[in-house]
Amino acid sequence: MCGRYAAAKDPAALVEEFEVEDPPAEELRPDYNVAPTKKVYLVVDKLKEDVHQRALVIGRWGLVPSWAKDPGIGSRMINARAETVAEKPAFRRAFAKRRCLLPADGYYEWYLPTSPDAPVGKGGKPLKQPFFIHPADGSSLAMAGLYEWWRDPTRSDDDPAAWLLSCTIITTEATDEVGRIHDRMPMTISRADWAAWLDPTNGPEAAGSLLVPAVDGVLTAYPVSTLVNSVKNNGPELIEPIPADESLA
Repeated sequence: MCGRYAAAKDPAALVEEFEVEDPPAEELRPDYNVAPTKKVYLVVDKLKEDVHQRALVIGRWGLVPSWAKDPGIGSRMINARAETVAEKPAFRRAFAKRRCLLPADGYYEWYLPTSPDAPVGKGGKPLKQPFFIHPADGSSLAMAGLYEWWRDPTRSDDDPAAWLLSCTIITTEATDEVGRIHDRMPMTISRADWAAWLDPTNGPEAAGSLLVPAVDGVLTAYPVSTLVNSVKNNGPELIEPIPADESLA
């Protein structure tokens, strides 16, 4: 699962890194605690005058299928499993031709210590330790995603808020290094495959062949403060490493 991540790079840096031709009209503030339903950057392919143009756009995290009666369903659609994404009714149409990349500095996962000396919270239960997982080389994490447009039937055609752009992050089984913390992780797309992944003319079979888990050694992880547990906290201190209370070895 991926339920929280950090995305602090300014759009100019993302435009350069992802070779975007169409920058966003709005600029999001650096966010070190991205949570479901927040606004996020998406890298997509737009078809303009029969030419594919890579764009950086803004959508809401939590996919709302076009057939949904209300957008509230999006809060339950933040992740799509790679193993079933091509078949699930909520995701299969988007997987066929509305794929995107979600740039991130890294993401958070929570590890449940098993040591009897581990800190405990209310009720005597062990406290989960958050970890920040990110590319070892400092590059952006290009998380595989899907996007959809949802039409609000209560709004008029000329209302700018009549259409909602939303997205989901595809997840897969975690690699050995990250799997010690959590059994699921965001699916990432290698730079060499960005164009093929974003190309809406590539069908589900071609897109499915690109869903390959990251190789060992690409990602690194370290423990961070439990401040990240609350979405009210947001700042660079959330990704600062702290001493580990317990070894994962």
